[in-house]
Amino acid sequence: MTAESAEHRRPRWPVPPVDGYTVDDLFTLPDLPPHTELIDGSLVFVSPQRAFHADAIDLLVSGLRQFVPPGFRVKREMTVILDQRNGPEPDVSVIRTDAITGPGQTSYAAKDVLLAIEVVSPDSESRDRTTKPQKYAAAGIVNFWRVEQGGSGGRPIIHVYELDPMTNAYVHVGMHRERIKVDKPYSIDIDLTAIDEL
Repeated sequence: MTAESAEHRRPRWPVPPVDGYTVDDLFTLPDLPPHTELIDGSLVFVSPQRAFHADAIDLLVSGLRQFVPPGFRVKREMTVILDQRNGPEPDVSVIRTDAITGPGQTSYAAKDVLLAIEVVSPDSESRDRTTKPQKYAAAGIVNFWRVEQGGSGGRPIIHVYELDPMTNAYVHVGMHRERIKVDKPYSIDIDLTAIDEL
């Protein structure tokens, strides 16, 4: 193999603009890896999913859809535009039905998101525990769930947060291990032990 052929096979990374990327760049830059996020004007590439991450998402999407009332939809891994420099991709979102424009849609506005859920992964711990929740709260997303692995047998533990309108920050309102039963953003009851069957 020649040096020239090895050089030709290397990926070509985009050179960031001086002021960072915008959400417009996120949707127009060619050849970005799947699930690339925009945080503070920087592109964030995600590592391959682990089984727990994928199973937790499947469990929550299925459970949330079982109870979803008219006017809401449950979406997985879709970009949410918080502002021009932030376009994270929650693992699961509950959105307003009237925000759906068609099958080619690539994002939703923060104002249309009622619940954002992040399943914490080793490569995204800080983003999922601090950066994203702070940004979701600042954008006015009323409900946030953080899902951690750690229950018995590695089952999910879900931390539930609600937005405090006085401080524009999340308040921790509950931790759920075997079952999550809440009434916001709608009445939800999911058996978290069912992850064992996935």
